[in-house]
Amino acid sequence: MAKKPDRYINRELSWLEFNQRVLDEAINAEVPLLDRLFFLTVTGSNLDEFFMVRVGGLELQRAAGMRKKDLAGLTPTGQLRKIGARMKQMVADQYACYHGALVPQLERAGIRLVGPDALTPEESAGVREMFMQDLLPVLTPMPLDTDGPLPLLQNLDLYVAVALETDGEDDPRCAYAAVPVARALDRLCSVMGEKGASAFMLIEDVVISHIDELFPGRRVLNAAPFRVTRNADMSVEEEFAEDLAAEMEQVLQQRITSSCIRLELGRGSSAALTRFLVSALGVNRDFVLHIDGPIDLTGLRGLIGLEGHDGLQGESWTPQPSAEVDPGKGLFEQISRKDILLSLPFESFDPIVRFISEATDDPDVLAIKQILYRTSPGSPIIRALRRAAANGKYVTVIVELKARFDEARNITWARKLEEAGVQVIYGVKYLKTHGKICMVVRRESEGIVRYMHFGTGNYNDKTAKLYTDVGLLTRNSDLGADASSFFNAITGHSEPRAYTRIEQSPLGLRDKMLELIAAEAARKRDGQAARIMAKMNSLADPKLIDALYEASQAGVEILLNVRGICCLRPGVKGLSENIRVVSILDRFLEHSRIFYFHHGGGRRVFISSADWMPRNLDRRVELLVPVSDKACKRRLIEILKTCFADNVKGREILPDGGYKPVSKGPKGKTIRAQEVLYRQACEAAKRERHNRQSTLTPHVAPKRKASKKG
Repeated sequence: MAKKPDRYINRELSWLEFNQRVLDEAINAEVPLLDRLFFLTVTGSNLDEFFMVRVGGLELQRAAGMRKKDLAGLTPTGQLRKIGARMKQMVADQYACYHGALVPQLERAGIRLVGPDALTPEESAGVREMFMQDLLPVLTPMPLDTDGPLPLLQNLDLYVAVALETDGEDDPRCAYAAVPVARALDRLCSVMGEKGASAFMLIEDVVISHIDELFPGRRVLNAAPFRVTRNADMSVEEEFAEDLAAEMEQVLQQRITSSCIRLELGRGSSAALTRFLVSALGVNRDFVLHIDGPIDLTGLRGLIGLEGHDGLQGESWTPQPSAEVDPGKGLFEQISRKDILLSLPFESFDPIVRFISEATDDPDVLAIKQILYRTSPGSPIIRALRRAAANGKYVTVIVELKARFDEARNITWARKLEEAGVQVIYGVKYLKTHGKICMVVRRESEGIVRYMHFGTGNYNDKTAKLYTDVGLLTRNSDLGADASSFFNAITGHSEPRAYTRIEQSPLGLRDKMLELIAAEAARKRDGQAARIMAKMNSLADPKLIDALYEASQAGVEILLNVRGICCLRPGVKGLSENIRVVSILDRFLEHSRIFYFHHGGGRRVFISSADWMPRNLDRRVELLVPVSDKACKRRLIEILKTCFADNVKGREILPDGGYKPVSKGPKGKTIRAQEVLYRQACEAAKRERHNRQSTLTPHVAPKRKASKKG
């Protein structure tokens, strides 16, 4: 058997290969041009978060002298070294794509990105007028004192660094300054200021070409854009936190002033200016990047959706109404008849909003209980919950204040919910509450009935249009009892009673998965058919990886659909030759977690909020929910099979962590999973509309109470 470290791929390097797959979509000439630009910007925002969290954490470990090796046998210093080398190659590939493909093709399509040297005299005059009128009154230089600490440079904000000649021959040093340029200003300046113009100049280029106007009477020696990335791997000491919201606000403040872990410098930065910034910021030289193009690629998103350029983007895939939900009937009535499975974003998020909204106004609904991990600005879910409390319902919401980068928003929502009379629980001590569940308690003729929504994604109407997720609407009594036990344990600060159907981390979710994997291996050793199919975002848990290796060695066929991090090495002889891993990168972010076990023909299917990672299984409150309805199970299995058949956007993960395109079928037939699932949703919605239109259902007068005669 392979040596222990050779059994695993380093988590961070695996993530970088995922980001490379995103970059491949930007490089792919078959992808529509503005979609390619969007994927390029995503690679940039992905790297920003990777540095703030993952590199930030490793830098803290290195600074503390930690030498503990990860699963792949790398120390924090070793990981940082490999990350630095791989990341620099990735950044070079980003800007090769930008300059070599996207900019020329955008220009041919009528969208020009110009620098000051490419302006005509008329354009130059227009840019100068725009600078003097619109930018100069806003911009404020800040001195960078060479003898003292720097003024606070905001995380991920764009600046122009300036080297100024000093007065007097006795002082040979330069004076330095920084000009914040992007906050509250458009990153892309329309050349000549024409409405609807398709010629644009980056704001930093406009500022640099007029930098003398900001320093009258001084000689500017050098000017270049730059950006700092600060460590965001901060956490609250919950053991001593009496007020978690206040403690989280302190964490947000700490991020503002945390150490610099990356410095990006634009073209034109002199050696002296670079040395000054590197020294003043104390940044690791492995993470000083000289950028040959726009710093912060997300600023280019202003070009996406430009009027008159619709043909440069792919066909719009509008979420379809679920064929399982009748808009003319009450949702509780429909759930009473059968479980309903929703597949987002191919189907609309509306039934989930409707589920909570109907509960809000239903006089028979007594209580609503829900977990909110991330939600949207102006959330209809939040509005409905506040209205429910105003209507006299018992409303309990678990708001996770530790949801990274959504802490401030969640603190705001929590306080607004409390003001409306909602009972708000600030998550669970020492854990993040990441499960996706909403329970409605309703009084009916048969007694108290619990209706549930279990999902794989957040209650966020915005990301519901961008992420693939699945959700189950059900009134299954066993699941209802488990849901009540789950909420009571969290709100009552107690251990839950033994669950009947669901599993929860960190209590038993991993053990359940290990049990199911081991059962498939045992059946295969007994000569029975055995198969595992699993879809998740990330796979990094060593216990589950080892269990999959053992099942593979027993002969179990294992198909894994892993979007991002995969620390398992597939296809290694004697270790994992029966494991195949496919990653899909397409228009929507793959986000659903679906698990299938053949189970001797019993076909056990689950949905979950949890990836197979130590953080999900040990440090988060997650849910694993069995799906028993035959139609729902069948549909989930078909989703899995469709994902494994994708030979357009699918990439097969190799034993070394690299990847290759999935092979085409014997007849060259192409299958694009997301398109297949969207077309299926369209056809189902079309059939349902036809069925409703072909059925003549008369309106019936409402029943009237018999009048009482005196």
